[in-house]
Amino acid sequence: MRSSLSKSERLCVGCCGLPVGLAQYSRTFRVVEVQQTFYLPPQVKTLEKWRTAVPADFEFVLKAWQLITHEASSPTYRRLGEKLTPRDRREVGAFRLCPRVVDAWWRMLQCVSALGSRVILFQCPASFTPTSEHKQNLRSFFRLINRQPPRAKPGDRLIFVWEPRGAWRPEEVRELCAELDLVHGVDPFHQSAATRGMGYFRLHGRTGYRHRYSPEELKQLSEMASSFKPCYVLFNNLSMWEDARRFGSPSRC
Repeated sequence: MRSSLSKSERLCVGCCGLPVGLAQYSRTFRVVEVQQTFYLPPQVKTLEKWRTAVPADFEFVLKAWQLITHEASSPTYRRLGEKLTPRDRREVGAFRLCPRVVDAWWRMLQCVSALGSRVILFQCPASFTPTSEHKQNLRSFFRLINRQPPRAKPGDRLIFVWEPRGAWRPEEVRELCAELDLVHGVDPFHQSAATRGMGYFRLHGRTGYRHRYSPEELKQLSEMASSFKPCYVLFNNLSMWEDARRFGSPSRC
């Protein structure tokens, strides 16, 4: 990274998705959360073009494919772009280890390999509630899948970020993250992280998607991020490009 901070200490600032072209974006920031992998992972050759179009120290965080996290009743499936059998529609999502979900994870590993990614975000819908079935699904999924990136060096492991929504109690999230080695992804203006060490902030807008962060709020955000090393701070509001630039710079990632 450009910063003099070590890898374990850096603050990584960017956006959830590309508000501008990749070339312009990568001249300003050194990390982006890829949204396309949630709807339908792009072809490997497309991802390889992205990788060669940015500096070597640019980081692509991947958002896990919706087939893993969201059930087929989710409106996000309108953008899936692939047909599902009736059986698939009954089984996919909610971390169920059905054949289509296992295949979805294999597709994610292809994306990891093409982009050289090391962090994957698993964002859950509010319908993924803290039932005993859902908790067991989480345990089965994360215990089975391989954390070693393709062609990785010995000891390298993928970092999994879990962003639950809905009625999860902090102690439930804390216990599952500790048990399954997950990082708790949060919007820090709405919820405190249940894990320590690495931080992963997703800024959805304090009062909604159109919210623009004030200088005072950005100062508060910087103070909250200072408790985590490293800390990813990714803006996901309408003015994310402007807010992220006001908050950070390439020297901070």
